[in-house]
Amino acid sequence: MQQRCRKKIEEPFGWAKTVGGMTQTVYRGVERVRARFTLAMAACNLARLPKLLAT
Repeated sequence: MQQRCRKKIEEPFGWAKTVGGMTQTVYRGVERVRARFTLAMAACNLARLPKLLAT
């Protein structure tokens, strides 16, 4: 059961690193990196949205 919960949590972080460009950030400062991370997570949610609406 923990492995299923872990997959739900870690999958978006993996997506952000591979597709979202968060492997190595080019921004400096906490606020800019936080904004970039928020944008990457929003893009991840938008990418997942059609699959979630289909079920």
